[in-house]
Amino acid sequence: MSASDTPLDRRQDSTADTPLPTPSLVADRGQIQSPGQRALRRFLRHRLAVASLIFMILVTLTVFPLAPLVAPIPPEKTDLRAVRQPPSREHLLGTDLIGRDVLSRVVYGGRVSIAVGLVAVLLFLSIGTLLGSLAGYYGGRVDMVIMRVTDTFMAFPVLVILISIVAIVGPGLRNAMIAIGLIGWTGVARLVRGQILAVREMDFVLAAEAIGVPRRQILLRHILPSIVAPITVAGSFGIAGAILTEAGLSFLGLGVQVPTPSWGNMLNEAQSIQIIESFPWLWLPPGLMISLCVLAINFIGDGLRDALDPRMTLD
Repeated sequence: MSASDTPLDRRQDSTADTPLPTPSLVADRGQIQSPGQRALRRFLRHRLAVASLIFMILVTLTVFPLAPLVAPIPPEKTDLRAVRQPPSREHLLGTDLIGRDVLSRVVYGGRVSIAVGLVAVLLFLSIGTLLGSLAGYYGGRVDMVIMRVTDTFMAFPVLVILISIVAIVGPGLRNAMIAIGLIGWTGVARLVRGQILAVREMDFVLAAEAIGVPRRQILLRHILPSIVAPITVAGSFGIAGAILTEAGLSFLGLGVQVPTPSWGNMLNEAQSIQIIESFPWLWLPPGLMISLCVLAINFIGDGLRDALDPRMTLD
């Protein structure tokens, strides 16, 4: 290097002499990661969420594809010679008041309860996302009308609305799904509206509006994909709430009707002190499954919330 070299020349020479980091080294140091990879790492660090996810996968496999293997006795089959039998080799969880196998009813009842939770959540997520999107993006009178309707729904106790809907459409599995789906959308609508109010002021939305992109396309292709994370978290918590709501409806005799089993209508049999004290195998298994599944889904929701929050960092 000559004495006539300028500081800029020396800086360029030193930069040229310094080897650039290879992509593999950068990846090994964790400096290049997609948002999905970062979210997955944050979720895997949440041990309770991972354990809960494994538990729910096992429960889902048990009550859906593996149900005939785990519980070969039909859940509606009665055996009057084996009424209120305690757990035994033939009936691992005992029998109920008319001789039906409790294990089979817990397994097939779990299928019904989980299905109700999933369908109801899909229904109220669809309604809430649609109404919240319209209110948040279009504003004005559309926002005012939708929010006033939402406030009106939220002003009434949930149980009163549920009983009213079931009284109109009648009890049953399908009607329970519809009723739960029709009452859960209000919170989602307010959540989506708030998220869209924030996102629609961002630069990429303003730029799309400036170049004349249709408003419908902006909403569907630019805004909604940006708020998938909070909607996903709300849906995970909603499944737990829907399972509890179905259990409450069935316990009151307004949900899934016998002989179709569900965890809620199995608890319906435990309405006397004698049954609670003398026959714990009638109510303890469904009650325990409701508690464990709701707790596990809530832990999964916590893990998803932490994983999908861009403010969370990896140490």
